[in-house]
Amino acid sequence: MPKLIRLYITNVAIGFALAALFVGLLLWFNIANLGHLVAHSDKGWLAVLILWVANGIVFAGVQFAIAVMRMKDDDDDEPRGGHRRRVMRAEPSPVPIYAEPRRSGDFLRKS
Repeated sequence: MPKLIRLYITNVAIGFALAALFVGLLLWFNIANLGHLVAHSDKGWLAVLILWVANGIVFAGVQFAIAVMRMKDDDDDEPRGGHRRRVMRAEPSPVPIYAEPRRSGDFLRKS
């Protein structure tokens, strides 16, 4: 199996495990009365499943993003590229602007 696929599957599994722990703690500590609602409802298992999957997607994405950002690439240590020549000229170039003189009352005329 390629290293990237193995890295992805591992981090997704870690993310879903963290989501299961998070949902378990939410229910254990009865945050927002979720534990009571789940325990006393006939569709409580569906709510727990949806909560676990939704949080699992988020936690897995964050876990994989952290793993990718922590990867080190040894090729970036040496400087690359050369000295670029400046294209901008040192002196500004004048741009002529021709405008008609304004008369008082021009703003009152309708076109």
